[in-house]
Amino acid sequence: MTSKPKLLLHICCGPCATEVIRRLQPEYELTGFFYNPNIFPEAEFQRRRQAVEGVTTRWPVRLVIGDYEHDRFLKLVQGLENEPEGGPRCALCYRLRLTQAARHAQAHGCTIVASTLTIGPGKEASVINPIGREVCAQYGLQFLEADWKKRDGFKHSLELSRELGLYRQNYCGCEFSLTKPRE
Repeated sequence: MTSKPKLLLHICCGPCATEVIRRLQPEYELTGFFYNPNIFPEAEFQRRRQAVEGVTTRWPVRLVIGDYEHDRFLKLVQGLENEPEGGPRCALCYRLRLTQAARHAQAHGCTIVASTLTIGPGKEASVINPIGREVCAQYGLQFLEADWKKRDGFKHSLELSRELGLYRQNYCGCEFSLTKPRE
């Protein structure tokens, strides 16, 4: 019996994780990695963490919860607070989260990294995938490029979220997405 390749899945939230885990689990040994220092306030971070824990219990996946480092995120995006969602601030945020995922993957024997980020309708795979590919190459890892919203991925994630009674947030996560939404 051949073992499955070890994949670390960066998870942004429970609803986004549903369909991505469902698609990946047959082919990979998954570890979920919830690292999202952008989320504000911390109570929102905890609500999203709980939703992720529910998903990874439903489809058994080992889950690692990264530190809540909101100050690190704020320092990184300083000067970009007034940018609209989807702009340069978001690219820096994706890079921060995917870099932490790659570091964790490398340290724990995963050879592939993927992210749930591209399932969201406001998240561009054409921005996220090149960042993931570049970051993973620096760590000698493969990045599994995907646009999870294709093949009705986002629609299926909504259906699964309702079925599981998951908390669904109404903004990306950072305080700036609340005050300066996508244009």
